[in-house]
Amino acid sequence: MKIDLSGKTALVTGSTAGIGFATAKGLAEAGARVIVNGRSSASVEQALAKLKAAVPDAQAVGFAGDLVDAAVCDKLVGTHPDIDILVNNLGIFQPQDFFDIPDSEWTRFFEVNVLTGVRLSRAYAKGMAARKWGRIVFIASESGINIPVEMIHYGVTKTAQLAVSRGLAKQLAGTGVTVNAVLPGPTLSEGVEAMLKDEIAKSGKSAEEVAADFVKAHRSSSLIQRAATVEEVANMVVYACSKQASATTGAALRVDGGVVDTII
Repeated sequence: MKIDLSGKTALVTGSTAGIGFATAKGLAEAGARVIVNGRSSASVEQALAKLKAAVPDAQAVGFAGDLVDAAVCDKLVGTHPDIDILVNNLGIFQPQDFFDIPDSEWTRFFEVNVLTGVRLSRAYAKGMAARKWGRIVFIASESGINIPVEMIHYGVTKTAQLAVSRGLAKQLAGTGVTVNAVLPGPTLSEGVEAMLKDEIAKSGKSAEEVAADFVKAHRSSSLIQRAATVEEVANMVVYACSKQASATTGAALRVDGGVVDTII
């Protein structure tokens, strides 16, 4: 299978690192023109330089701004009014005991993890439908199905993304626009590595080994018994954005390493 996205423009939110950057790189390798987004100009410029070093012929531009701010989203849409592929990757996570999570954190997690994707999908989906082709992907999580006791607020937002994704797919039925959610399991992104940094330093083990220990201890149903790489997750995202995935919509596409203990 050769995925060719030449002539398509893709926006990947929160794409200066982690799954977002790996997705932007994968889309660029497939020929798409990619818009890289991060909160600061410095992080965006650094990501663009890294992307162009990895993919010398990449067509990539940057947009710096915090998309939690509706005015920043409006500016983004005004700057790039027509896109073909939207990957709603922007998200945050933080282990925290339920009884210690204040209302302000519930609101913050919802605004970052859910509302940014809702806002951009609302802005771009009608144009995709008018052109009779488009791809919208929400980066959800297996935590939307297996709500993690150590970060219930995060799990709730990921369940919400699944609901938005399925509902929007139904809204866009027959338009040529597909909407899907990709559900990573434990993934060794920069954010997860930072979360594990104390254990890495204390144990003397590699990040991969410590992440595997974490999976075995806290996600014991994993069938691969390790954390996924960001590239493994990005591969699924790029496929969902491809022309070949035209019959896949309204789906929850798992890249969870078998953590979710169900067949479907």
